[in-house]
Amino acid sequence: MQIFVETHRLILREIVESDVEGFFELDSDPEVHRFLGNRTVKSKEESMQVIKYVRQQYVEFGIGRWAVVEKQSGSFLGWAGIKFVTDEVNGHKNYYDLGYRFIRKYWGKGYATESALASFNYASEVLSLDQLYAATHNQNFASQKIITKLGFQFRNEFNYDGAAHFWYSVIIAGK
Repeated sequence: MQIFVETHRLILREIVESDVEGFFELDSDPEVHRFLGNRTVKSKEESMQVIKYVRQQYVEFGIGRWAVVEKQSGSFLGWAGIKFVTDEVNGHKNYYDLGYRFIRKYWGKGYATESALASFNYASEVLSLDQLYAATHNQNFASQKIITKLGFQFRNEFNYDGAAHFWYSVIIAGK
């Protein structure tokens, strides 16, 4: 399996089918999905479909979300990374989105910020992107803090899946 980025505490690697247990733990938790439309998965088969979808993004676009693994324990913590979005969202289509999602027991430990920064640096240094986008539910203050810490600027509020969201973008320096 390919490792894309390593930080002091984390490995960001391709998502593989054996991540299904971690994906199920992540996406079956209603609290994790509180700002994601409250659509939790109900089975490991649904989680496997998500994994297959992400793996297809690797094939089609050369990029997709990555598994985030704690180096010390080898535990699957969640996912982070860059996704190429082909659907229209907030008037944008065919753009690169920075995102992350973590199993609840790993919240508040700085993993989201660490992996988001590593993903941002990968977008700049390896992919040579000149702009990134991100969206958060308007009540997801923790995610908003991470995004703005990375230099993303608030652009507007928009409706997504029946809920108010904030749209952010960042011009990557030197591009």
